[in-house]
Amino acid sequence: MRVSTVMMFERSVSSMNRQQGAFMEVGEQIASGKRVVRPSDDPQAASRAVGVSQSLATNAQQSDSRVTVRNSLSQEESVLDSVSDALTRAKELMIQAGNGTLSDADRQSQASELRGVYEALLGQANSTDGNGSYLFGGYKDSSAPFGKNDSGAVEYEGSDQVRQQKVDSSRMMEVGNTGKDVFQSVAAGAGYVAKAGDTNSGTLTFTGPQVADTTAPGYGEGYTVTFDTTVEPTTYQVTDSTTGDEVSSGDYAAGQSIEFAGIKLTLEGTPEPGDVLEVGPAEDMDPDVFTTLENMLSALENPLDSEADKAVFANTLSTSSRELDNALDNVLTVRASVGARLNELDTLDTVGSDRKISYTQTQSDLIDLDYTTAISDYVLRQVGLQASQKAFVDLQGTSLFDLM
Repeated sequence: MRVSTVMMFERSVSSMNRQQGAFMEVGEQIASGKRVVRPSDDPQAASRAVGVSQSLATNAQQSDSRVTVRNSLSQEESVLDSVSDALTRAKELMIQAGNGTLSDADRQSQASELRGVYEALLGQANSTDGNGSYLFGGYKDSSAPFGKNDSGAVEYEGSDQVRQQKVDSSRMMEVGNTGKDVFQSVAAGAGYVAKAGDTNSGTLTFTGPQVADTTAPGYGEGYTVTFDTTVEPTTYQVTDSTTGDEVSSGDYAAGQSIEFAGIKLTLEGTPEPGDVLEVGPAEDMDPDVFTTLENMLSALENPLDSEADKAVFANTLSTSSRELDNALDNVLTVRASVGARLNELDTLDTVGSDRKISYTQTQSDLIDLDYTTAISDYVLRQVGLQASQKAFVDLQGTSLFDLM
């Protein structure tokens, strides 16, 4: 094979370029801190790194979502704490109003304070979060969930469904609660509530109801107690509110306790024709904390001019007392649910943090640079490049005429 001067030069330049390319590649890795600077450096590692990067991005997005949910739930918990205080104060005012020595003016004064509690509670029910969305509006969070109708009564105008947000790969969490869940519901096991008929005109009052036997036939159903004053003595009849079937009856006497379907009710006073009592599970008696307060306000603001007025007042306080207890228990139950979700978010944050560390370590193993190895390679490449450059310089001074 004929060796020409051009061939020797080309091979020397090629070797020098190859050494320089390897040297620059290691320098680029050191400058970027990455072993895989471009996909062609290690296609398999680059492909896996893309998947890990997507997992990291998803994990970061879920972490941001948890921050949003936590802020909303924390605000809701704060509002529910204020709601609990308001209901407690309303119950205190109701107990004070039951004092028989109070005058109509005294009750009017209590009504004024209770009106303030009522308006404050309405404001809390229409609270918003940091983004201007209503906490208790559900999906309909762009307008106030509670408003007053033409008659001045408060009505719920929000959604019946709660917004949900993804806070982990397999966890959709409810962001808050609807106003109906908080202000128009009762907790499980709330028991029975009794109400006097709206048109009652006698002096009939009641105490209770008390649960006597939860295993009795018919327990858990609603009942109506009616009185027949056309006979002597007056009789009472208990019928199923749904079917109208009679379940109990007997002679009525003031101060007696009647028992039916595992429920015990103590009665006082004298009923008039048409007087009735409605008894049913709390969840079936249209629970609404605003209606309860409105009924209390009406009772406090009306003067007690007759025994019938006093009976209406006593029955309203008895019913409102039970309903306020149920409302407070329900708010505390909802608040406990909010606290449980906040605790779950803390747990998910810990899991997400551990997952981020794992993903980051995997990504580092795939594409990050081992600086010890890289620096050693850098030095070796530098020596190789210098050797090729020295060889090229020596080759330039070589001539066959020197051997002649």
